[in-house]
Amino acid sequence: MKVIRTIAELRKELSLKRQSIQSRESVVGLVPTMGFLHEGHGSLMQAAKQQSDIVVLSIFVNPIQFGPNEDFDSYPRDEARDVETARAKGVDIVFIPSVEEMYPQPTQTTVSVSRLTDRLCGASRPGHFDGVTTVVSKLFNIVQPQRAFFGMKDAQQVAVIQQMVNDLNMAVEVVPCPIVRESDGLALSSRNVYLSSEQRQEALVLSKALREAQEAVDAGTAMTAADIRVILRENIERSPMALIDYAEIQAFPSLEPLADQEKVHGRDDLLIALAVKFGKTRLIDNIRLQKSEVLSHV
Repeated sequence: MKVIRTIAELRKELSLKRQSIQSRESVVGLVPTMGFLHEGHGSLMQAAKQQSDIVVLSIFVNPIQFGPNEDFDSYPRDEARDVETARAKGVDIVFIPSVEEMYPQPTQTTVSVSRLTDRLCGASRPGHFDGVTTVVSKLFNIVQPQRAFFGMKDAQQVAVIQQMVNDLNMAVEVVPCPIVRESDGLALSSRNVYLSSEQRQEALVLSKALREAQEAVDAGTAMTAADIRVILRENIERSPMALIDYAEIQAFPSLEPLADQEKVHGRDDLLIALAVKFGKTRLIDNIRLQKSEVLSHV
């Protein structure tokens, strides 16, 4: 495994690796991350390993997707541990550029996806998704992968990146991968490290709210979007530490909001999504309502 820090060196190494695979056209899989890797990232690396000839893991805490009062400076970092994790997962190249390497001059060009970014996290984090789509498009241009692997914990991000790929005719397949959870249901996140032990326990209301909402949808043919929103909020508000940013049910991947009176039973294109703060830590979680899904996934 190679650790590479410059774009020029990465392109050279990828060219050499592609040439060394003689039997057929090589498939490059990209796993974009901000580091501080956990088993959710591990599942992305495993999927990339299974579906690619060459696996590139990028580690870059992208400054332009953080707002002025967000946690860019304090975002958890552990490069040495991340490199060993990548090695254990069979990654071929770890790309760890500096901010100066990725943005050598003040950025004058950004990639922006409209509509999908106006709601959910985009409503409370203006400019966030412009930062995401800009850095992901840069990584796609640098690595030129055939497949890119993203976790469904940030389902809105998956939808936004897929829209960008479709609209700009990018030659890359976006591969969504399932959410990975702790045994008690908490979705894995690099930001979980911020939680106190009490906040960590209180954060379990997120997966509980999602599970109860899904059970209600499965059981009640008359269930409406308004009913689901009430179930979500009532569950989350049982925690005195929880401050709700949003608790929503929307179409996926369009992210179009459902009218309160709209029936939800039997549909398989819906996303129930949450963003909740515990102290200064903002956590997101979601579940897709698909006929093939199993309740125990939450």
